[in-house]
Amino acid sequence: MLCRLLSLAVTLALLARAADPLPVSTPEAEGFSSDRFQRVYDLVEGTVREGRHAGASVLVARNGKIVGWKTFGFRDLGSGKPMEKDTLFRIYSMSKVVTGVAVLQLVERNRINLDSPVANWLPELKGLQVLTGGTAGNPVLVPATNTVTVRMLLNHTAGFTYDFFAGSPVHELYKKADLWNSKDLTEFIGRVSRLPLIAQPGVAYNYSISDDILGLLVERVSGMSFGEYVQRNITSPLGLRDTGFRVPGSERGRIASLHEFRDGRLATTAPLLGVYPEPGRGIESGGAGLFSTIGDYARFAQCLLDGGALDGERILGRKTVELARMNTLPPGVHAFNAADGWGLFSAVRMDPAAAGEAVSEGTFFWSGAATTHFFVDPREKVVGLVFCQHVPFDQHGLFTRFRTAVMQALE
Repeated sequence: MLCRLLSLAVTLALLARAADPLPVSTPEAEGFSSDRFQRVYDLVEGTVREGRHAGASVLVARNGKIVGWKTFGFRDLGSGKPMEKDTLFRIYSMSKVVTGVAVLQLVERNRINLDSPVANWLPELKGLQVLTGGTAGNPVLVPATNTVTVRMLLNHTAGFTYDFFAGSPVHELYKKADLWNSKDLTEFIGRVSRLPLIAQPGVAYNYSISDDILGLLVERVSGMSFGEYVQRNITSPLGLRDTGFRVPGSERGRIASLHEFRDGRLATTAPLLGVYPEPGRGIESGGAGLFSTIGDYARFAQCLLDGGALDGERILGRKTVELARMNTLPPGVHAFNAADGWGLFSAVRMDPAAAGEAVSEGTFFWSGAATTHFFVDPREKVVGLVFCQHVPFDQHGLFTRFRTAVMQALE
């Protein structure tokens, strides 16, 4: 009889996990005003009702418990498929946080060091040059005076950039290199090695392909593909069953389509950056390649809030997570605006007053190109996520208003 009861308890626990990624509570029980919390839903639903987004999903947790989780609208306007709790999203740059964790795991195992030259493992990156003038057809180049380190790749000060930015001949050269159609990460790094840097390593913050380079670093140090490493060491231990670089054929109907305005109306559009669900296309992009659900990513974010462990599974040491959540940029350098720094896997809010936003100092956060976003306020033990699939990125300024709506509801 006891064995049967234990078996039933295990079965019920597994069913509960399948339904809810974290324990469920109420806003009031976790220190929110339920009336004021309704503003979170009103905000997100309003962007759908007013025709600015095709669909959206929102999830908020406090003290490790979900206090609100709703979906609105459609994951695909063309077919009329609704947005659902198990909808799969292209999370694009939110993949960087996962990649940062993978690298830090190797640091903990003394396989790499933050200040080691990355060329120790990626010799393709020896002899890099920096563009100082000229044109894409006739660039003026000088040798890099500093060695690119693992830390520089993690905090985007290595001198790389992205092809979707503009303002320099470097960006034109990136476009011509067609990085995202490389057959694998080895071919990717070969193409990267022929490109000039946009700044001397370690000098300036330039949001970049650094995490894609780090994916190859993980491959070469671990001896397994980047996707396999992530599955074995991050997603599987945390129970993130729907997070990965590929989506099984039977599950692809759950993928939300990207939407954009075309001729004044929302319509589906093609994916960005060569992110494909099927094997054999694109690269396992550490900077942009993961698919995930909002529930999976909530578990991942909660793990980072809880110091690297969740449900008895530890993927990073507590002190490593504390280090990763500190600003690592050089003095006088910031990430995108003067209020924010960058840790070892995401942006960090250093000056809430300068941002004019009611989150705590040390809040860490990041977003994806197709309008997905998460933030974690460690002081208030709040995790907030809002996922859409819309380009261009955050076209309607949802993310700042979302954080405000969540935080104003605290008692």
